Amino acid sequence: MRDRLRNWGRLAVVDVTPLRQVPGYRWLFAGMFFVHAGRMMTVVAAPFQIFELTDSTLAVGLLGLAQLVPLLLVSVVGGALADAINRRRLLVISQLTLAATASGLLWNSMAETPMIWLIYVLVAINAGVSAIDSPARHAILPGLVGRALLPASLALNQTLTTAAAAALPAVAGLLISTAGLPFTYGIEVVMFLIGASLMRHVPDVVTEGGGRKLELSSVTEGFRYLKGRRVIQAALLIDLNAMVFGMPTALFPAMGTEVFGGDAFTVGLLYAAPGVGALVGAVTSGWVGSVRRQGRATVMAVIGWGVSIAVFGLTDSLTIALIMLGFAGAADVVSAIFRSSIIQLTAPDEMRGRMSGMHTAVVAGGPRLGDLEAGIVAELTSIRFSVVSGGLACIIGAMVIARWAPEFFHYRYEPAVE
Repeated sequence: MRDRLRNWGRLAVVDVTPLRQVPGYRWLFAGMFFVHAGRMMTVVAAPFQIFELTDSTLAVGLLGLAQLVPLLLVSVVGGALADAINRRRLLVISQLTLAATASGLLWNSMAETPMIWLIYVLVAINAGVSAIDSPARHAILPGLVGRALLPASLALNQTLTTAAAAALPAVAGLLISTAGLPFTYGIEVVMFLIGASLMRHVPDVVTEGGGRKLELSSVTEGFRYLKGRRVIQAALLIDLNAMVFGMPTALFPAMGTEVFGGDAFTVGLLYAAPGVGALVGAVTSGWVGSVRRQGRATVMAVIGWGVSIAVFGLTDSLTIALIMLGFAGAADVVSAIFRSSIIQLTAPDEMRGRMSGMHTAVVAGGPRLGDLEAGIVAELTSIRFSVVSGGLACIIGAMVIARWAPEFFHYRYEPAVE
């Protein structure tokens, strides 16, 4: 009985085997910690400065648009770069470039009259660089940790990302309020430089097949490779389906004030709940490495996401609403781990960067399209109808994709190549 309880305990907690067994992954993980910390400074400081300078929520909203365009445009090219250039070197260059943009924000914040346009430009560059950095990090992982440890390393990455998103914005806000914007941007510069220094120690992982020369044909080759490969197509589509229909964050202000009769604090709770659920889901993900039917698990996670959102839209209880959003966040983490694993293990090593780039485009663009969809439907019908119909559409979409691509639904993860 004691051994059984010990085994259950191991399955309930995120698996740290990659950190224990793979020194190169420890360097990557440590570097990612500081890079995420730097990014969270930007996430809070740049919008705060824009609002402070303009007193306009529209100006803050345009900051999101400034990031979306380079994210979508650069993500595919970033994937091609990750297949053409030494991936470790690309990671280091990316962090140094982020440090340079942070230095620009620091310099601008110290000016007597900060230039608003420069904030937009530097944040847009920051977003574009992240569309290069993310595919490189995903593409280097299988060669770094091996096939057997890939799900566990993806779960660790998700844990780090969700923990950073849950805790570090508050730290950034505290720094801004106590030490000021220049100091906060200065900390951001230091974080990126430390991240670059740590990632220098990540070992070189030679791309199988020798990589692919960077040219226009290498970008189009990625789209040609995707054609007819329904497993990867379905992994991308099921995420887009959930992002567009299943997370109506644009409606949280209206839900918090009009539906639940609360104030700004209530709205903040709605925004925080998915992140808290995602963090809990990530730190209790020790079981994911034992799941073989990853396609079926992905579909079930997305359906769970849709059910949670539909119930969230129906309830009048704020407590139940927060619990449902927490479940949705946890389901998102599970889905993300399995989707990433399927994409990385299905694509050959020389194509992993480009497939990861397309995945980045979906992850980055989906929530923005989802905000637009939720807002339009709510305007034409009602807030509740928009939320509930979105959750139901998420469920139906997952079922349709599973039926359309049975090879995805029946995809089976094998820890070792036979």
